[in-house]
Parts: sequence; C-alpha cells; structure tokens
Amino acid sequence: MTHSAVRDEVLGRLATIVGGRSKQGEVRVAIDGIDAAGKTTLAAELAQVLRRNGVPILRVSIDGFHHPAAVRRRRSNDQPARSYYEDSFDYPALRSLLLDPLGRAGETCVRTRIFDFRTDQAIDEAPTRVRPGTVLLFDGVFLLRPELEECWDLSVFLQVDPTISLARALDRDLALFGTTAITELRYRERYLPGQELYVSLVHPERRADVLIDNNNPAAPRLLRIPSA
Repeated sequence: MTHSAVRDEVLGRLATIVGGRSKQGEVRVAIDGIDAAGKTTLAAELAQVLRRNGVPILRVSIDGFHHPAAVRRRRSNDQPARSYYEDSFDYPALRSLLLDPLGRAGETCVRTRIFDFRTDQAIDEAPTRVRPGTVLLFDGVFLLRPELEECWDLSVFLQVDPTISLARALDRDLALFGTTAITELRYRERYLPGQELYVSLVHPERRADVLIDNNNPAAPRLLRIPSA
C-alpha cells in the first residue's frame, strides 16, 4: 500500500466514526499532540473528508484562546515548563464560550476565538451560530488535561518523538521566532519540557480514544481506534 493510500485509509476510518456519531447530535472532537505533531494538518484533511460526506464542520484551534503575553510569560524564566503547561490558555473561556454550549442539544451560538497571540490583542467577533449535527474539529496542545477531558465526545492523540517535533518546528516556526537558534532554544527550554510535564501528569496517550503514530505523516499508524 502506498503512503498516500495509508493516510487516506486512516482519514477514512476516522471520518466513518465521526460521521456516524454526528447523526446523534453535535460531536466535539479533540485532536491533541505535542507541538508540531501534525494536528492542524490532520484536522484540516479530516474536515475535507467529512464535508464531502455532507457533515457540517466547525474548525477551531486552541490558538484562538491564548492568554495575553503578560500572563503566559509571568513564570517563563523560573518555571518555563510549568508556565507553558499552566499559563498559556484561557480554559474557562474556552469552556464557557465554545465547548459547553456545544455539549447541549439544539442550535446554539459560540465564540471560536477570543485572542490573537501574534498581536497580543483581544478579538471581538460576533458569535457563530451552530446547527445540530455539526462536528467540532478542535486541534491544539494539552487538550486531554483534567479541565477539558469531559468536554470531548471523541479524542485523538498524535504520538510523535520529541526529536521529530523539534526538527519540524525548526522549519515551521522560523518565521515566527526569527532565527533557527531562537526557535531551537524556545523549544528546548519551554515547549518540549512543557509537553514532557503534560505527558507525565496526564498520560494522554492512554486517555485518547484514538492513538496515532504520526512520526511519518505520509504513512500514519493507527495504534488504537474504537469501533464505528
């Protein structure tokens, strides 16, 4: 089987499960994994498959629920790993504005982002109306932490070696951080230790409904998946 066929098969199996559950109402899907694990890419491709099958999709990222930089960085010098894991995102807002409303039956209105971390400014947007049967595909880090775990109807964890995460980040995040040296320093001192802390505390690879080895994104390996 070609790499393309392997990835298509994984996407097809995920789409079958998600699409089947969407017939019973809204479905909130978490796509979790360490930084640069391939979460956004998988969510975007899964959304395409589901839309072709007539399933309404709401795509959202944790990036729209950052805390201001002053909050995110208040412990970054002394406790960089804990700072990343505990101070990065506004979980009460995420729950009250998006996840909890989607957990109720019927049509609802939600906010899909409240903060732009690149400009460090709040975002004031009109709520998005969501019709019954819509699937939320939500990608981001730390999604299976205790504050959020009960909010998901299906959870996916992409398992990737930290060395591969760093290699991808040096290419992907160069424009964000400016130089390779700064990017590598940020990952080695903050992001990777923060992910190590998350994994040691939460064990998302055990909690997730779907576990995927995504070290080779062209040929992901399904390690665990529920029946449709």
